[in-house]
Amino acid sequence: MTKMHNAVVTGSTSGIGQGIATAFAAKGWNVMLNGFGDAGEIEALRAGLEAKYGVTVLYNGADMTKPDEIRSLVEEAEASFGQVDVLVNNAGIQHVSPVEDFPDAKWDAIIAINLSSAFHTIKAVMAGMKQRGFGRIINIASAHGLVASPFKSAYVAAKHGIVGLTKTIALEGAEHGVTCNAICPGYVKTPLVEKQIPDTAIARGMSEEEVIEKVILAAQPTKQFVTVEQIAALAVFLCSENAAQITGAAHQIDGGWVAR
Repeated sequence: MTKMHNAVVTGSTSGIGQGIATAFAAKGWNVMLNGFGDAGEIEALRAGLEAKYGVTVLYNGADMTKPDEIRSLVEEAEASFGQVDVLVNNAGIQHVSPVEDFPDAKWDAIIAINLSSAFHTIKAVMAGMKQRGFGRIINIASAHGLVASPFKSAYVAAKHGIVGLTKTIALEGAEHGVTCNAICPGYVKTPLVEKQIPDTAIARGMSEEEVIEKVILAAQPTKQFVTVEQIAALAVFLCSENAAQITGAAHQIDGGWVAR
């Protein structure tokens, strides 16, 4: 029988985070959602997961650039659930620009949300996890946590930082039953990516099929998108007892991108 867990998933109102939160709820785990979006849609998601899977699903709209709000999110989860067993750091943003034109504010925001927020959430949950002798921390990195692409200086720096943070936390938790792993996806067909395809097709004078194959999936040898469900399944596995000795690792799920 699967152990009941209480999970916090940042950036979980859409895309990868929503997929992971849904998979956790389907396992019978309580989940704290977090992220921005339309209030009505978020409440529909929260209530829908709760009703479908018979678990407690909460929502906290903490801004991941603000440490005080991040601490409050964790405190609310602990107060409501009793404890936080699983933390998934998924919140992230992107900006693409040559470094000489890269806006300072965009750099600061990407580092804050994609890297520093994970430090603050981990700091907030780590003592309790150590004390109880169990914890699962998963950081959603990227293939860009292992290799670089041009014009993504802040994102690549943050995701490389996430991989380094993952290793450090794994060492600190190793004797306390706390694992920490990174998942490094390639391109995932989220609503955000889907919206970019028609615009890119127009801008480049290509068909949408050519954009997918020659632009977006050029780096992925399988020429297929990674799915949200595949990432969520990996996250569930990393929380299992069978993954107890998997820690400090960066798990590629990228269609062979990093193998080149």
